[in-house]
Amino acid sequence: MEKAAARFREQNPDVDADSILSLSLVELSEKLRDGSLSPDWVFYTYIDKALQVTKEINCVTDYLQESESQLRQVKRQEKKDLLYGVPVSIKDSINCQGHDSTLGFAKRLNQPAAEDCVLVQVLKRRGALPFVKTNVPQSLLSYDCSNLIFGQTVNPLDHTKTPGGSSGGEGALISSGGSILGIGTDVGGSLRIPAAFCGICSLKATGGRLSKKGVLSSIPGQKSALVGVGPMARDVDSLALCMRALLCDDMFRLDPTVLPVPFNEEVFSSSRPLRVGYYDTDSFTMPGPSMRRAVLETKQLLENAGHTLVPFKPCRIEYFMFDISVRGLFADGCATFLDRFKGEQEDPNIKQLLLLCKAPGWLRTLLSWIVKPIVPRLANVLRNMNERSVKELWKLHCEIEEYRREFIAEWRKLDLDVMLCPVVGPAFQIGFPGKLSVAAGYTILYNYLDFPAGVVPVTTVTKEDEEELKTYRGHYNDWWDKVFVKAIRGGVGLPVAVQCVALPWQEELCLRFMKEVETLTQRKQRNL
Repeated sequence: MEKAAARFREQNPDVDADSILSLSLVELSEKLRDGSLSPDWVFYTYIDKALQVTKEINCVTDYLQESESQLRQVKRQEKKDLLYGVPVSIKDSINCQGHDSTLGFAKRLNQPAAEDCVLVQVLKRRGALPFVKTNVPQSLLSYDCSNLIFGQTVNPLDHTKTPGGSSGGEGALISSGGSILGIGTDVGGSLRIPAAFCGICSLKATGGRLSKKGVLSSIPGQKSALVGVGPMARDVDSLALCMRALLCDDMFRLDPTVLPVPFNEEVFSSSRPLRVGYYDTDSFTMPGPSMRRAVLETKQLLENAGHTLVPFKPCRIEYFMFDISVRGLFADGCATFLDRFKGEQEDPNIKQLLLLCKAPGWLRTLLSWIVKPIVPRLANVLRNMNERSVKELWKLHCEIEEYRREFIAEWRKLDLDVMLCPVVGPAFQIGFPGKLSVAAGYTILYNYLDFPAGVVPVTTVTKEDEEELKTYRGHYNDWWDKVFVKAIRGGVGLPVAVQCVALPWQEELCLRFMKEVETLTQRKQRNL
């Protein structure tokens, strides 16, 4: 990368890198396609910027050197497709031919993928240039971002904070301007949490809307919480452009398991008033002052713009968190997850989860009885991590379906179009996500429901928010609530996002709602 960037700078000293990096994806794409910007200039400018960024925050893990020859092929193409000449960064766990997908495990080094995953193939066919892979937490099952191969990625806005995870390298690189578009994955918030922590936008699609062929999972075979893949970028229009490009005949041919429905422009560009459900707490993890304020201020902006806001209460959230969420991920008693760690040294940031996973079933049951009077939530987690029979797993799948029906029935009863709700934030201190897996409840809910969900940054932490934290007690006033305060303390000036949700297969409506939130927020900020 260094040689390529240095060679280009030497041969093209007059390239205005700042003006290229300041363009939005939509502007950049237009200039590349109309010929007013050279693909070489854009490509090498982003290589140079990504290099500068990763030296500071450690987010890039691999350079896809073949992108240089791909650039030469793209320039020869007569048809300039939607993503013509656009450099794209790719999460470590997404297969790129000839490169490792390590998931943060040393034993997966030097095992290059035999072929590109379908999404990378489609990106290339639409003219994009996948050029780097980015860092993840060991195993992916964390919303921190560190492993023993590549080390800790830090938040570009505050190096004492995590960028989130598991698509943390993506979030950090895009937030820093080292990439204009990235692709990540999400089984419990892995796209949405890093986007929220880093102050950018992301979209987790419905499980079957984008191809997952060649995308690796933290717990292979686990089907209770559905993995979503999707784009990350600095604004909503960039996400929409990416979805427009991906939802094409190429993807539907390469992966016939994907719903063959192209991007619906009419829904995305509609301006009809929306009926928006909202909640500012899930009644499980009490939001910090800035999280709650983000939702309530956005609610007010939407109402002022003519949308109808309707209070919504997520149903049976304790039951969901313990009896569905934990049981679903660890129905095999954590065996598949632990298999990943055989022969591996363990990253300190994931050791707490591993301790719970490694405990034999009888010990977890005993511990759940012992800690129940002191930390009842931990007792419930321990109780639900034990191995289930096939019959019990099938029963759980029935319960998930019933919970989903109940949630949708309430949505329909209130005649909602979309949902506005919190996403965890601001960025945690490094190491704290491993102590606070319950805080991912705001996002993992929509993996089990399999609803499309995205995040949009809407505000920053104020001194008043920080002051208010001193009286925070949480819904339970237990150990986890106390740790949550420590995790988010010292966040003045850091971004805070909201989560925007739609019903399954309605990515365009979700993006349309996200765009509305973004537009109203930016208008308010300009008027301040």
